[in-house]
Amino acid sequence: MDIRQVYFKMTKYIPFNKPWFSEFEKDYILEALKDGHLSGDGKFTFQSSEYLKQYLNIEEVLITHSCTAALEMSALIFNLKPGDEVILPSYTFVSTANAFVLRGATPVFIDIDKKTLNIDVNKIEAAITSKTKIIVPVHYAGISCDMDILMKIAKDNKLWVVEDAAQAFGSKYKNKFLGSIGELGTLSFHATKNIISGEGGALLLNKKELISKAEIIREKGTNRKSFLNKKVDKYTWESLGSSYLPSEILTAFLLGQLKNSSYIKSQRMNIWKSYFQGTEDLERKGYLTRPYIPNYCEHNAHMFYIILREDICRNRVIDELKEEGISVVFHYIPLHTSPAGLKYGKYIENLINTDNLSRRILRLPMWVGLSTSDIERIIDILGKTLKNF
Repeated sequence: MDIRQVYFKMTKYIPFNKPWFSEFEKDYILEALKDGHLSGDGKFTFQSSEYLKQYLNIEEVLITHSCTAALEMSALIFNLKPGDEVILPSYTFVSTANAFVLRGATPVFIDIDKKTLNIDVNKIEAAITSKTKIIVPVHYAGISCDMDILMKIAKDNKLWVVEDAAQAFGSKYKNKFLGSIGELGTLSFHATKNIISGEGGALLLNKKELISKAEIIREKGTNRKSFLNKKVDKYTWESLGSSYLPSEILTAFLLGQLKNSSYIKSQRMNIWKSYFQGTEDLERKGYLTRPYIPNYCEHNAHMFYIILREDICRNRVIDELKEEGISVVFHYIPLHTSPAGLKYGKYIENLINTDNLSRRILRLPMWVGLSTSDIERIIDILGKTLKNF
């Protein structure tokens, strides 16, 4: 047997992600089963929605079965049509673009800021045309975009803002939670996020006048919500919509997570700080660049990433850490270079930062329960690996 295989068997494997949950989640799921209401909009969906509404201090929250669903609802709410354009960063998950492409709109990809990896607000105005309807800032790694500048651009050009805050639950821009600043915001509770329900998401409505339309879209295009609230004596099909409700099993789990959200955030923040301090020397020696947190941002420790020096082979680093029992991963393939991005989208200039940084980013394991010794081992082996370049 190879000496590395022996070492691997003797050494604790450290996955990139690992779900954490408490007794709350188990108890609530059992309660939902006993209640017998397993379809959408039962008491756990209501309680999760109310929790988020109060916590985020916003007009209304509609729990969905994914962040993708919430983004699709945004496109329907604003009645996007073929020929309309939506401005967004290329460095994001496919759902950010796909939700609008489904309505026939064209995603217009722009570059990211090299410090934050968020949309470069200085490049937005050049991308605006008479066809532009929406700007979609993505708060990458739970780190806020510069929302004052972005909202001013939107206001000056009479555009809507849909915040993709999939990674940003609990993060703030100045004193406001991300997702509560634009007309609409979206959250993800996917198993890879800080607060999870396996699959799940939420649409955050920050304008009262959008609530009724959003409720109809979420209920397959019907006014069922008004019927349940005894505002009408029967419900019927009123507009385009789809089935965006999660089951009570998912929201029962979600409520347990939400009640543990302060603990989860504090644990992740401790891990993030340990990584940040532990990689300082590697940054000083020029092997990597650590995350940049603007003064206006309070982040949620969603991920800890590093940007490798340009001559360092990322795949080799990933493989060598894998051999040591540590799972580290890269992230998005830029949408403007993807087959669907080339087919459905456009961009007006070279996306230099997106192309460059997407090739160099590396994400380290981040989950509640990651021990101090785990973190020290990850940093130690990472350092030894980088010193070979």
